[in-house]
Amino acid sequence: MEGVDQLQNIDMGSLMATGTTLVMAWGLKLFGAVALLVMGRIVAGWVRRIVRRGLGRAEVDATLVPFIAKLVYYFVLLVVVIAVLGVFGVQTASLVAVLGAAGLAVGLAMQGTLSNFAAGVMLLMFRPFKVGDLVDVGGTIGVVVEIGVFATTLKSPDNIMIVVPNSQVYGQTIKNFNGYETRRVDMVVGISYDDDIPKAIAALKSIIATESRVLAEPETQIAVSNLGDSSVDLVVRPWCQASDYWGVRFDLTQRFKEGLEAAGCSIPYPQTDVHLHQLQ
Repeated sequence: MEGVDQLQNIDMGSLMATGTTLVMAWGLKLFGAVALLVMGRIVAGWVRRIVRRGLGRAEVDATLVPFIAKLVYYFVLLVVVIAVLGVFGVQTASLVAVLGAAGLAVGLAMQGTLSNFAAGVMLLMFRPFKVGDLVDVGGTIGVVVEIGVFATTLKSPDNIMIVVPNSQVYGQTIKNFNGYETRRVDMVVGISYDDDIPKAIAALKSIIATESRVLAEPETQIAVSNLGDSSVDLVVRPWCQASDYWGVRFDLTQRFKEGLEAAGCSIPYPQTDVHLHQLQ
């Protein structure tokens, strides 16, 4: 019995010593890995902010700044993760092989996400629009706030944030209302069939001549475009700076009505003639 007790004491003591050694060794490694991850994330954030400031001072296009900053951020995190795995004795060659296999599996499972990333790269390369432009993407209208890695953020005219996946942006027809410096304002004004057409055109030309935001070149076009059911339609097509488009359109709409009425012309309402026949 005494020999058995001594053997148990020896085994327990050996196990406790071995356990203590393992806990100390792996515990320190685990603590170091966690600390390295935390510090790495903090450093990645610092680097991202430094890159943003540096690109801003270098006057790099605002469209590219968030994209480049995020790439740098994720690259630093990747380096940190590799360093953490190195703490646990993971070989680089094995890590590359594992990452390759995992990348293939993830790529197959996340085709939509990768297509968004690829579309984001194409948007940044070909630059159909930039931050601050007013665009229409597949029927969604808004001002571009950010072109991200996977999605583009727009702000609607009524101040609603709209996040559109990049694959839906690059795969749709894109209308950039700020793509050119000038725009044509297409307007239609109806007058009565009893009104004097040359007099109405003269009144419209007089109003256009007093609008300072209308460009002299290209010349404003005013012509009869349609003989409607209730009105003679005059098309008015002045040119202005793209930034003045809505202001010119709103102001001219009001001034056309007031100017035509002052010239003795009328803005007709839709009307229907009813003919009654008495049956014998």
